[in-house]
Amino acid sequence: MSARFLLRKVLGAISTLAFVVTVNFFLFRVVNDDPTATMYRGRNMKPEQIASLRQKFNLDGSKWEQYLAYLRQLLRGDLGLSMKGSREVSAVIGEAIWPTLLLVGCSTLLAMLGITLGYRAGWRRGSGFDTSATSFSMLTYAMPDFWIGMVALGLFSVKLGWFPVSGLEDPGSAATGISQLLDQLHHMALPAIVLALAYVGEYMIVARSAMIETLSEDYLQLARAKGLRDAEVRRRHAVPNARLPVVSLSAINFGFVVGGAIAVESLFSWPGIGQLTSLAVKGPDFPVLQGLFLLLSAAVILANLVADLLYSRLDPRAGGR
Repeated sequence: MSARFLLRKVLGAISTLAFVVTVNFFLFRVVNDDPTATMYRGRNMKPEQIASLRQKFNLDGSKWEQYLAYLRQLLRGDLGLSMKGSREVSAVIGEAIWPTLLLVGCSTLLAMLGITLGYRAGWRRGSGFDTSATSFSMLTYAMPDFWIGMVALGLFSVKLGWFPVSGLEDPGSAATGISQLLDQLHHMALPAIVLALAYVGEYMIVARSAMIETLSEDYLQLARAKGLRDAEVRRRHAVPNARLPVVSLSAINFGFVVGGAIAVESLFSWPGIGQLTSLAVKGPDFPVLQGLFLLLSAAVILANLVADLLYSRLDPRAGGR
């Protein structure tokens, strides 16, 4: 990886983030120029009270003045105040990040098992295993995660009672330490499996396609001509070259982990970023939505940067060497 390539990618990520910050500011002003009028509608407030609220949420002054004030806030790490309870947006989002990272992160790791299945299916193209694995991946890829969640919730939680219905912990639980962790894992198991089923098909499809494309390369025939067994050819030559598209997909998907899963988190009442987004939309709580949009965008930009750097590491031709 050349220094010029690294500098170009980092500067590109910074410029993209700057563009997103600008769009993030003006987008919500276009949607609603004065959210206080919507949020506090019907409360018979005096004009001076409305003016005080507009000043509190930095909605007074021209758009240019508001934009400069927004940039100054971001440079201080201040995302503003939530319109519900006047809490700091950073604190509201901070409380929801850990449950989302726990749930969506674990489900993404589980779903990545589909990579191994995809490689095996592609290597044995046309076999019974390939047909079964491809059918399964297409089925899970086509099913919406909220539908899988509704079926799983009704069967395993309501009918069989194997898993809790909702929440991060049992209501009123005073457990701490290992007991608390086990309680959280019990609550997380079903939504994590649901999300993993929703993601695993995508990984299997991409990994299978990458493996099939690699099978046509001449170096595999050369490796066999040297007397290497099929298992060694697959492990030492096919998989390392087929992993490039999968690495990019995995890095980008981990960027979306921060955004949570709105449908599944709302269905299972999981107190993460996804449920927070749903509640902020219903509010509407524009400062929280602004902060969430910026957080998700920054995570995806960072994930794309990591994917580019990993790709150039795995394939030196992409790194400017």
